[in-house]
Amino acid sequence: MKKLLALLLVAGMTTCVFAGCGQQDTTTPDGSANVQQSAGGEEAKDPVELVVFAAASMTETLTEIGNEYMAENPHVTLVFNFDSSGTLKTQIQEGADCDLFISAGQKQMDQMDINASAEVNTEGLDFVLADSRVNILENKVALSVPEGNPANINSYDDMVAGLEAGDIMLAMGNSDVPVGQYTQKILTYYSLSEEELANAGCITYGSNVKEVTTQVSEATVDCGIIYATDAFSAGLTVVDTATAEMCGQVIYPASVLNISKNVDEAQAFLDYIMNDASDAIFEKVGFTPIN
Repeated sequence: MKKLLALLLVAGMTTCVFAGCGQQDTTTPDGSANVQQSAGGEEAKDPVELVVFAAASMTETLTEIGNEYMAENPHVTLVFNFDSSGTLKTQIQEGADCDLFISAGQKQMDQMDINASAEVNTEGLDFVLADSRVNILENKVALSVPEGNPANINSYDDMVAGLEAGDIMLAMGNSDVPVGQYTQKILTYYSLSEEELANAGCITYGSNVKEVTTQVSEATVDCGIIYATDAFSAGLTVVDTATAEMCGQVIYPASVLNISKNVDEAQAFLDYIMNDASDAIFEKVGFTPIN
């Protein structure tokens, strides 16, 4: 009987070794935490919810890229918050959870970067994770018109003439929105007074670029200044594009935030945004990747 029990015990141990006995405790000799592995031998990854705050002009492209990323990384759930960069900056400052921030302008990122000029970061905010900030995209500031171009506006010069005559209505972003700030520079370039035009009823505003785009799409205005990428996504006609002399370059900076609880995953997604496949998605709507 003792010999039979011994034989059964040995057989059971052999079966366990060859079958793997499920997940193995791989605690290291030094007592460090063990790593569980899947049946296929790959390291099992804990679920991660990654919160990404991004400029509204990236809604379509970043959503597409995000879906592809989650398909390749099923343990990651991406939660996007798309809005004007100024609104996103305020939400982060007020305590919103955010792992990765992508702005449509340098100003909003500078306002949260302790290494930026104190003339811009006037509140001494420190949210940008050291060495993670990078410029990822360039966009263009476009003059767009409704279907059929009823006001016959074919250039920025036409827009200026119409505004000076009080014959047209222009849609632009608010002053705390990057696209609005670029528009203000264009008005200044043409020596136009935004205040006078607004008082004359020639300007209407949007709280982000999508609201301005909607006004043009619905033909409630004669023209609007938006990004070339938003015009593409909305199927709008672009009649002119601003030069760097008129409003500067439109550069999108991105950064992992130092308040993130998922720094490694946030950096991994940021790296993914800058790969060749993501570049192709950005390029098809008019972005120019910078990497």
